[in-house]
Amino acid sequence: MKQRFPDFIKKILFVEILKGLALTFRTMLKPPVTRQYPKERRDPKPGFRGQHAFVRDAVTKREKCVACQKCAIVCPSRCISIRYTTDDSGARKLTKYEIDALRCIFCGYCESVCPVCAIVLTETYEYASYSRDGFLYDRERLLLNWDEFAARLKRDSYFNMFWRPAGCDVRRLPAGKREQQAIPAGRKPEAKSQKSEEENTENGRPSPSVGEGGRI
Repeated sequence: MKQRFPDFIKKILFVEILKGLALTFRTMLKPPVTRQYPKERRDPKPGFRGQHAFVRDAVTKREKCVACQKCAIVCPSRCISIRYTTDDSGARKLTKYEIDALRCIFCGYCESVCPVCAIVLTETYEYASYSRDGFLYDRERLLLNWDEFAARLKRDSYFNMFWRPAGCDVRRLPAGKREQQAIPAGRKPEAKSQKSEEENTENGRPSPSVGEGGRI
C-alpha cells in the first residue's frame, strides 16, 4: 500500500510526463547535431583511414613503391597482391600491384610498414561501385585515387600520421621514413603562382616561369 500511494501521486501530478518534457525542452535549447548531408560534410579526424592510394612521386610522376612486399606480408586480411621483376643489378621493378578493398580491414599496417611512404589510406570516405571489380585497385587506379584526393585537400600540405607513428624511435625507421616531409597539397601552389602572374602582368612586369615544384 505504501508503494502504490507514491505511484498514484506521480500519476496525478504527471511527474513522468513532466520529466520527459523537461528533457525535450533542454534538448531544444542545444545546437542541432544533425548535418544536412551531402550539403554539409564533416571533415575527417586526423588518423582517419579511408580509400587506398599510391602517393605520386613529384619527380617521376609515378608511384614510389619499391616492391619490397612488406605491406603484403604484414596485411592480416591478405588483400594486397604484388608482382615484380628484377634487372641486371638486382633492383626490383614493380609490374603489378593490386588491393582488394572489400577484404581490407583498414588497419593501416601497410602505411606503417612501407619504407618509402608509398601507400596511404586517404581521408576519402565517399566512394562506391556497382560491381566488385570496382573495388579492385591496381597501380593506375591507386594513382588516380591520390590525384583526386590531393585535388580536394583543403590543407596546404599533407603528411600521414601513420608514415611516422607517434612514440616510435625515429632512429629505427628506414631512411625513406626519416626523410619524408609533408607533401605540397593539390593544385593550390599552382593557383597561387597563377595569381602572382596576374599581379605581375597588371604591374607591367614579366612573370617568371613556373616549374613543376608545386604539383604532386
